[in-house]
Amino acid sequence: MDSAAVLEIQELHVKRDGESILSDVSLQVEPGSIHLLIGPNGAGKSTLFAAVLAQIPFSGVIQFRWRSSGRLGYVPQRFTLDRTLPLTVGDFLALGRQRWPVCLGSRRAVRRRIDELLEGIGLVGFASRSLATLSGGELQRVLFANAIEPWPEFLLLDEPATGLDETSARYLEAALCELRRRGTGVLMVSHDPALVRRIADRVTLIDRHVRDSGAPDRVLDRSSSGRSALLSDYAAR
Repeated sequence: MDSAAVLEIQELHVKRDGESILSDVSLQVEPGSIHLLIGPNGAGKSTLFAAVLAQIPFSGVIQFRWRSSGRLGYVPQRFTLDRTLPLTVGDFLALGRQRWPVCLGSRRAVRRRIDELLEGIGLVGFASRSLATLSGGELQRVLFANAIEPWPEFLLLDEPATGLDETSARYLEAALCELRRRGTGVLMVSHDPALVRRIADRVTLIDRHVRDSGAPDRVLDRSSSGRSALLSDYAAR
């Protein structure tokens, strides 16, 4: 194992109802790097995330090496929101940041930090907005802000850019660059080859097992035998 990696996965195997979903998957994520996980639908990307989060049984080794906070952030591919819940953006961001229920209000320091977070994602004045009234891109930005405060040492992002408007996508990319600068290790799923080329430090292509791993341009451009169809399928999604 590489002692410099914040996350090390070795020989990961996942089975469901006797069927192999992931087989012999190994990868590592370095501190201050953005590692993109790509592959066609059904390749096992979300399953790999579930294993990292210890949500499903697996065999093999998944090891974190925390250096400071030991905090893991996570933004899921889908977030189920009860539209009848009377929860504001400020209330949502205050959850977990104070010891008493949000219905009793928040400390001034918490409110100030929430305002700073919303300013950073281009949602100034949204603290009093109902969470249920947000657009898909606005909600995704709020979820992302929640995941990176306090600043995580490691971050999992399951297709966070899917369906984002141009403004939300710009804020996401800027925040990812800041994460890298601060030394956060990021493992992210994406179906956008252009985004992969812009921000990834390393790319791993999986289709139930690792098909290739390395620099973004090399993995995306290489067309060795049996690989071109898989990459074309990925790029078309």
